[in-house]
Amino acid sequence: MLKNDQLDQWDRENFFHPSTHLAQHARGESPSRVIKTASGVHIEDRDGNRLLDAFAGLYCVNVGYGRQEITEAIADQARELAYYHSYVGHGTEASITLSKMILDRAPANMSKVYFGLGGSDANETNVKLIWYYNNILGRPEKKKIISRWRGYHGSGLVTGSLTGLEVFHKKFDLPLTQVLHTEAPYYYRRKDLDQSEEAFVAHCASELEALIEREGADTIAAFIGEPVLGTGGIVPPPAGYWQAIQKVLRKHDILLVADEVVTGFGRLGTMFGSDHYGIEADIITIAKGLTSAYAPLSGSIIGDKVWKVLEQGTDENGPIGHGWTYSAHPIGAAAGVANLRLLDDLKLIENAGKTGAYLSKSLREALGEHPNVGEVRGEGMLAAVEFVKDRDTHEFFDPALKVGPRVSAALLAQGVIARAMPQGDILGFAPPFCLTRDEADEIVAKTVRAVADAGI
Repeated sequence: MLKNDQLDQWDRENFFHPSTHLAQHARGESPSRVIKTASGVHIEDRDGNRLLDAFAGLYCVNVGYGRQEITEAIADQARELAYYHSYVGHGTEASITLSKMILDRAPANMSKVYFGLGGSDANETNVKLIWYYNNILGRPEKKKIISRWRGYHGSGLVTGSLTGLEVFHKKFDLPLTQVLHTEAPYYYRRKDLDQSEEAFVAHCASELEALIEREGADTIAAFIGEPVLGTGGIVPPPAGYWQAIQKVLRKHDILLVADEVVTGFGRLGTMFGSDHYGIEADIITIAKGLTSAYAPLSGSIIGDKVWKVLEQGTDENGPIGHGWTYSAHPIGAAAGVANLRLLDDLKLIENAGKTGAYLSKSLREALGEHPNVGEVRGEGMLAAVEFVKDRDTHEFFDPALKVGPRVSAALLAQGVIARAMPQGDILGFAPPFCLTRDEADEIVAKTVRAVADAGI
């Protein structure tokens, strides 16, 4: 198929791509790929290149591509009612049904769902509600939010501040002063290599406690964390981490926000990461897996404790002053309903757990002893390979060598998409839940070849 040069030109002249080297793209120095169609775990571009998407878009196409049940639900909803707002008590059959379906699946202490469009706006909502909550309780100083270094919570003003990755702060005047950061639960990158996992967990809890003491517990409103660090490296927490952190938070009356944009709706082989790790959150952030990205939709699941105070606030002050035009958009809600039904009907969460474990095990067997592989890790349908210069000392490669991007590019040349994660030479995998063992074997075999092709 001949390349559509006019489309390529229009792309470079008109389209502002996120997370892209803008100047290189505009000058034509970096590749442009126009995706045309997709099915199962594969996408195809306009030039006929078929690629196995081992990152499910951006860990979001959980049920796989081309699910007609969802596309038909979207079309049916658009024909019946393409849009109406959800302000002042308005709803649609889809938005009300989806709310019920989410709460049926959520931890027992959850009360209501507020809908947005993406994980960033959901976490912006969460922070606003937390500030409102403390104002209603007469605690106007209790407003700071603690996040973790290497956490990812969005790229807005507050949410970009919550994100603990340099690229989202640099030259944006972030983080804002209301946001603080504490130690990431990244055992492989611990400073003291002799430290046991148990001692490292105690260290993380101690660092959090010390930060709270320095700032004053009466100024700290909430702690936000992903059950598994996502963009920061796909890092499952060490054993006992969440129990230790929650003990500190409860001691100081600090709310817990579980950011389940990546882990929610099955990626760890359980409905929520909170179920997986025993997290008792006050608010849960959801997005990607809610619709498998067939339509934009996010949500903030509000726990009973917070909801009661929000009700009190409206009794005292009138209607709550928060809302988006597209909150609970009926097309997104219809996609969500169909998506959650598919997850159940096809037992995709069960497959995510089993095939994901097989993928991680196979990667460990194939690459775990490689002299430049420091760690192969994973949980559910998430996995990562971290490359190092020296396995024994955990010495990392010079970032200028771009080891992770080189391996990712070599893998792409073989027709498999994985992600070179930021701030480290880390290759990330997050395939759709419908991945088969044969497809997992293909990912592993081609990854091994890509490591060799990249000269690692």
